[in-house]
Amino acid sequence: MGKLIELKWLLISEFCILSFLCSGQKTVFISPSGNDAGDGTLKHPLLSLQKARDVARERKASGEKGSFTIFCRGGDYCFVSPVELGEQDNNLTIAPYKNEKVRFTGGISIDPRNIRPVVGSGKENIFPLKNRNFISMVSLRDLGINKYGQLKQVGFNHPISPAWMEVFINGKPGHLSRWPNDSVISLGKVIDKGSVAAEGDKDTRGGKFTYPGNHPSGWKASDDIWIFGYFRYGWADDAVKLASIDTVEKTFTTVQPHLYGYSSGKSWNAWYAYNIPEETDSPGEYCIDRKEGILYFYNPGKIEKLEVSVLEEPFISMKAASDITIQGITFECTREICVEIKSSCQCLLKDCLFRNIGTYAVNIADEQNGKVGKKNGLYRCRITQAGAGGIKLGGGNRQTLEAAGNYAEDCSISVFNRIYQTYCPGIQITGVGNCISHCEISDAPHFAVQLSGNDHLIEYNDIHDVCKVTDDVGALYYGRNPSERGNLVRYNYFHHISDVHSSSAVYHDDGACGMKVFGNVFYRAGSIPVLIGGGNDNLYMNNIFIDCPIAIHVDDRLLNWAKDWITPGNLFEKELNEIKYNQPPYSTKYPELTKYWDESPGLPKRNVVDKNVFINIGKVIKGNKSWLEYSDNNWVTNEDPEFVNREKQNFMLKRSSVVYKKVPGFQAIPFHSIGIRKKMMNDIR
Repeated sequence: MGKLIELKWLLISEFCILSFLCSGQKTVFISPSGNDAGDGTLKHPLLSLQKARDVARERKASGEKGSFTIFCRGGDYCFVSPVELGEQDNNLTIAPYKNEKVRFTGGISIDPRNIRPVVGSGKENIFPLKNRNFISMVSLRDLGINKYGQLKQVGFNHPISPAWMEVFINGKPGHLSRWPNDSVISLGKVIDKGSVAAEGDKDTRGGKFTYPGNHPSGWKASDDIWIFGYFRYGWADDAVKLASIDTVEKTFTTVQPHLYGYSSGKSWNAWYAYNIPEETDSPGEYCIDRKEGILYFYNPGKIEKLEVSVLEEPFISMKAASDITIQGITFECTREICVEIKSSCQCLLKDCLFRNIGTYAVNIADEQNGKVGKKNGLYRCRITQAGAGGIKLGGGNRQTLEAAGNYAEDCSISVFNRIYQTYCPGIQITGVGNCISHCEISDAPHFAVQLSGNDHLIEYNDIHDVCKVTDDVGALYYGRNPSERGNLVRYNYFHHISDVHSSSAVYHDDGACGMKVFGNVFYRAGSIPVLIGGGNDNLYMNNIFIDCPIAIHVDDRLLNWAKDWITPGNLFEKELNEIKYNQPPYSTKYPELTKYWDESPGLPKRNVVDKNVFINIGKVIKGNKSWLEYSDNNWVTNEDPEFVNREKQNFMLKRSSVVYKKVPGFQAIPFHSIGIRKKMMNDIR
């Protein structure tokens, strides 16, 4: 059946292409073997997307009306600068010709004939004898490749900027040579915690701490070694350069301080070291001698493709554009974001694959002081192996509550945070009135979704295997702004969220308010599936919780350790005043907000728990139940409520389920509709 559907879509696609050609529709062709001196026809295609854009513009200016399609013949298109699309390019489609495989790359492909063994060269003594036969080298300088990028601090509170040069072997991302290869080392005794900026110390003194064993004694090329770790809190990663290694006292001294100072004793206070030539000892590891321009890497045995990333700008940048569709393209091997869409309308990325990228795949936003772009989105796209996160999904006006209606739909986002491990989620949703639906987000150390803003819709998503490394974390996270309200989270499946540290499926952090969570299934969804951190007006209705140690935690942190947020002149007052919380549209749309300061702002209130089902839960509520409106319509049980197939995680309730008797008014959760609805074109390709 699947192959028949696939054939059907292929036939429809070919029919559409033939219709274009036969009806005289506006087309421009490009090909990796084309020539920008050509005329852009099928027989004489152009070489570059930029030239095709210019040709389409010229034809429009000469009087041709209607939509244009740029057809890409199969192959790789190498980008050295962005292609900018604006008002002149409205009603444009960029797509492969007859479903040929098209790849936009921001890298340089290295001919395998330029790969040399390190053994027998003047460089073999850099590497331990046991590894030399597995290490290959390429003179990047001889190939004219000289933009290697610099290693830098990355992680919590550091700006996201283009990644350094990365290496991709046979389509898979490598990583800088590290030790240990696949684990971490606990921080030893802290001798000097370094400058602590979070405590007002403006100095830039690095830290000093001990390490176990003698392994670092073998690191001779030690002038650019870095360590990555969680040096104090389990939600604040950092990467710092080593200033020195004392192999007698067994201490590391860092160049940079960590924002919160170096600390030890917690399970997450651990590190690994990287960019160490001597540690190039497993497939995928590499290092670059930036002075001599030489790439060294562990050879997996057969090199079919070797690429290095170069591009530090988006492939495509849309600004004030409308009705532009990019379909069926693979974006790969770049140091930066792939596509940005700003203050545009009805621009669509469809059936695209984004992989092996340095930061995010896509950024949808409004330009500063620009118009609100609307109905831009991604549909049936796949994102994997991103250095930071997946999608920045913004847009809308928080002053006026004008909604953007931007969206991510039927998308798969997995294996991200390769470089930036925290606060770079699969989808970062901001602004007003945007939507995440039918997506699958998985396999990450931190958030799946980070939310800010108002009136967003998050529905029918499959979110799992996230929060795998960090502490005090939520798969869906927002907080510290009581004006961010009207968000609806419904019909999602949160499951297999790590409970190694403190982790939640939905985390209302530090006074977060005004979210409705309806009809979701929480199965093995962290150590605390729901955490309400002192906020108001959060509604939990018609949800099912299964096999969790705690279901819902609620606290009054704004009356104790987090009380600074509500003191006069502090953060919450600034956030509320910024949007004029006691005037329309906020006062009319969220009338409870106008009384925020009059009703004991630090005391949790109007948090409703009603018509939920709790199955095999260790503790249903942790915290003072007076901070919740917990109704008698909730049902707590260890019984089988008659799921369709619990063993196979089909948590659809049978029509005969006892739930409908025990919880009057309980509405069936459309579990079968959760997740990606159709096979993505990326899987076909």
